[in-house]
Amino acid sequence: MGRIFVVELEGRCYKCKFCKTHLALVSDCVSRAFHCRRGKAYLFNNAVNTTVGALEERLMLSGLHTVADIFCCCCGQIVGWKYESAHEKSQKYKEGKFVLERVTIVDEVDFSTEFFVDSRPSMSSDADDA
Repeated sequence: MGRIFVVELEGRCYKCKFCKTHLALVSDCVSRAFHCRRGKAYLFNNAVNTTVGALEERLMLSGLHTVADIFCCCCGQIVGWKYESAHEKSQKYKEGKFVLERVTIVDEVDFSTEFFVDSRPSMSSDADDA
């Protein structure tokens, strides 16, 4: 087995809940209205640091699809699935896209680098402004 090269995404991204590996940019999210057996799921145009499992036919709420489970390349946890093909014309927009299950991802914002909050008490009061 070869060496794993992990892609570090620039900007706000979703990470693997188990090992914090970057998986997808927030800006690549197409829809947050998807559902899976374990709750909410998000549809993405692209995902990184994943490995794709075997293709299988799955009957979902929206019809029959050919999908493959996707796994975090670092810890091996299943994080969602990839749509390979849709059998119904109205579902073709999903082809080639990725679904990440909300229970397997985290959306962490590093507040230490993006924001500065001055928590020191102010030296002036509202009465001084009047």
